[in-house]
Amino acid sequence: MKKLFLTLLVSTVSYFGFSQTCCSPTSSLKKDDMQLMASTKEFQKAHAEPLPYTHVSMVGGEMIEFKTPDGQMANAYLIKAAAKSNKYLFVYQEWWGLNDYIKKQAEVFYNDLKDVNVIAIDMYDGKVATTAQDAGKYMSGADPKRLQSIIQGAVAYVGPKAKIASVGWCFGGGLSLKSAILEGKQAVGCVMYYGMPEKDVEKLKTLNCDVLGLFAAKEQWISPAVVAQFEKDMSAAGKKVKVKNYDAEHAFANPSNPKFDKVASEDAYSLAINYLKSKF
Repeated sequence: MKKLFLTLLVSTVSYFGFSQTCCSPTSSLKKDDMQLMASTKEFQKAHAEPLPYTHVSMVGGEMIEFKTPDGQMANAYLIKAAAKSNKYLFVYQEWWGLNDYIKKQAEVFYNDLKDVNVIAIDMYDGKVATTAQDAGKYMSGADPKRLQSIIQGAVAYVGPKAKIASVGWCFGGGLSLKSAILEGKQAVGCVMYYGMPEKDVEKLKTLNCDVLGLFAAKEQWISPAVVAQFEKDMSAAGKKVKVKNYDAEHAFANPSNPKFDKVASEDAYSLAINYLKSKF
C-alpha cells in the first residue's frame, strides 16, 4: 500500500512539475508596449484611415484556414509558389488587420521573390478595421496567447521542413520578430518595419536568424532610443541586427498614410527585398 501511495505521489508531483514547465512560457505572455499604446487617442491620430481598396489577385492568392494549438482555427491569405517549394514568407498585418492592402503587398513580395510561398496571416480572426478607433480596439484587445497560437499554427501548417522568413509593419513589425523566435531553427530571416522590439534578452537568445529593422526616427513610440536599446539587447543576446532609421514618421511605408514617404519607402523596400532574397 505504501509503495502504491509513493508511486501516485511521485506521479502527481511529476505531472504538476511538467505542467508548470511546459505552460509557463504561455502563462507569462503579456501585451507589449505597442498594444498598450493602441487605445490612446494620440496613437490613433497618427494613423489616417485607409482609403477604400479592393484587391484582386493576379497570381492565385486565396484565403485558407489552419488549425491552432489552442483548438481553434485561424485564417491566412496564401499565394503558392509556381513550383513546389519549402520556402515561406510570413507577412504580418499593420494594426488595421488583414485588409486588401496587406494582400496587395504580399503579392508584391511574391512577384519579386519568385519561388517563395507567401502567406499573410490574419492575427485578428477575421476582424478588419476601417477606423482608427476600431483598429485601436482590435490591437489593444488582442490576446497574446491567441497571437502566439496563431503563429504556432502557421508554423505547423507549413511543416517542419519549411524555411521561414517574416516581415511586418507597425503591430506586425513586432509580430514578425515574435514569429522568428517561435519559428525556432526554421527561421532564416526577419524584417520588422517600425515594430516594437522584444525586450527580453533571453528570448532574443533563441533566435535562429539575424534581423533587419527599418524604423521611423520621427516617431515617439518606437523612438531612436528604443531602437538603440534593441541593438544593445541583440548584441547582449549574441545576435546580429541591421538597423536603418529613416527621417520619417511612423507608417511611412503605408501609401494610404498622408505622411507616406515615397523615397524612404522605396529605399526600405529595396533593403527588405534584397535581404529576403539573400535568405532564400
